[in-house]
Amino acid sequence: MAVSIDLNCDLGESFGVYELGNDTAVLKEITSANVACGYHAGDHNVMAKTVERSVANGVALGAHPGFLDLMGFGRRAMQVEPPEIYHLIIYQINALLGFCQLYHTSMQHVKPHGALYQMAATDEHVADAIAKAVYDTNPQLILFGLAGSELVKAGKRLGLNVAQEVFADRTYQPDGTLTPRSEPNAMIHQPEAAVQQVKQMMTKETCTAVDGTVISLKADTICVHGDNPQSLDFTRQLKNVLKAEGVSLKSFSPV
Repeated sequence: MAVSIDLNCDLGESFGVYELGNDTAVLKEITSANVACGYHAGDHNVMAKTVERSVANGVALGAHPGFLDLMGFGRRAMQVEPPEIYHLIIYQINALLGFCQLYHTSMQHVKPHGALYQMAATDEHVADAIAKAVYDTNPQLILFGLAGSELVKAGKRLGLNVAQEVFADRTYQPDGTLTPRSEPNAMIHQPEAAVQQVKQMMTKETCTAVDGTVISLKADTICVHGDNPQSLDFTRQLKNVLKAEGVSLKSFSPV
């Protein structure tokens, strides 16, 4: 079993006068933040504030680019060709990079958001476009992708450092993909159930899918969603369980 694990959360998803999540409290509990870059959520003011607060809490920063879909929060699949996906990733990564430079910090990673993340898990062409955009921006950036996915494979083909991501508050399908949010059992709403799922992932390197199938997976980083009302409880309970298992929390560092 791993002796350390990264705990990441999707943050900076407020927009204008609309506030989402409990970023200030969550930042005190996590090791890496995936910051919305203005397409699916977030704006320039929220990005600046999130970077500033992340630096103050010693949290590693990553870009969280998604489809240009504020109304759908980036969770609606869009028919976008790989060259356009490449450009939208370039655009959003570099938007956050500007704020990292403003606050004299570095960007650690890139993690696609929502429907784009889901598509990259199974579509080699989408995965390749994302990985190339990350590599062309900075080959030292770490690419976060669903454990065992096409995005992980694409990153490795280019020589990127890749972190295989698992989810505390999402259920899994027998093929290792996440249950679509359109299905009623997509989310885990009980903190105790999320904790047990992560414990299984960490101690056995497996996860039980919705149909009872036990699938193998590798966990480098664990995600808790910032827009989940239970995210703070999830995070605190996870930390206690991991500590009891002898696992420490720190931002992902390639071996």
